[in-house]
Amino acid sequence: MASRHLSRSIVMQSLYEWDFYGLPVHPGAKEKLDTIVERNIRDFGPGLEDVNFVKSLAEGVVTHLADIDKIIEKAAPEWPIAQIPLVDRNVLRLGLFELLYANKDEVPPKVAINEAIELAKSFAGPISGKFINGVLGTVYKQIEEP
Repeated sequence: MASRHLSRSIVMQSLYEWDFYGLPVHPGAKEKLDTIVERNIRDFGPGLEDVNFVKSLAEGVVTHLADIDKIIEKAAPEWPIAQIPLVDRNVLRLGLFELLYANKDEVPPKVAINEAIELAKSFAGPISGKFINGVLGTVYKQIEEP
């Protein structure tokens, strides 16, 4: 598995665990996510070349969480954020962070979308890849319009 793909997998799994326990709304949530990320790097990414990439992705998602969740609700209005399955929700959060806020020279938008789809295919249900593609594709079209 490529290093960046593994890094994204670790971030998605960390966000999933963080979200599962309802930590995004609790005080100290960021510190708890940092602890989860550190443990997951140790458990799933021994020898990972760039642990800072993992940490920067997780931190970026948390920093922009409220905005990202609003974008998800606008792009998928028939799916309130609380009703989106946990894996899909956190793959979307990660994908949208990379699509909207990451350095486009490092991660072109189509790479961000493709990576999110691959995560969904690996960790979620059979139709999750299509759902992720639809939401991220909608957002991508909106940001690419003149």
